[in-house]
Amino acid sequence: MPKFIIERELPGAGSLSAQDLQNISQSSCAILNDMGPRIQWLESFVTADKIYCVYIAPDENAIREHAQKGGFPANSIARVTTVIGPTTAED
Repeated sequence: MPKFIIERELPGAGSLSAQDLQNISQSSCAILNDMGPRIQWLESFVTADKIYCVYIAPDENAIREHAQKGGFPANSIARVTTVIGPTTAED
C-alpha cells in the first residue's frame, strides 16, 4: 500500500503541550478506527509551526477524508515513491 507524507500547517505546533498532543492523537486514532484498516498512521514530526505525518493509505482521497473528518489541515500530501538512507550509499 502507498505511503504518504502529509504537511499540516498548525501555527504554534511546537508549543503544544503533551496533553494537547495526546488529545489530537486520540482524535486521529478514533477516526482511523472508524475508517477501518485501509489507512494507518505511522508517525508524525512536530516542528515550530507544522506537523509532518507519515501514513499508509490506498490513495490521497483517504488521507483527505481523514483530515476532513478530524478537522485537521492537510496542506500538502505527497506520495512517497522511494525510501533511501545511509545504506543506499553502499555498494
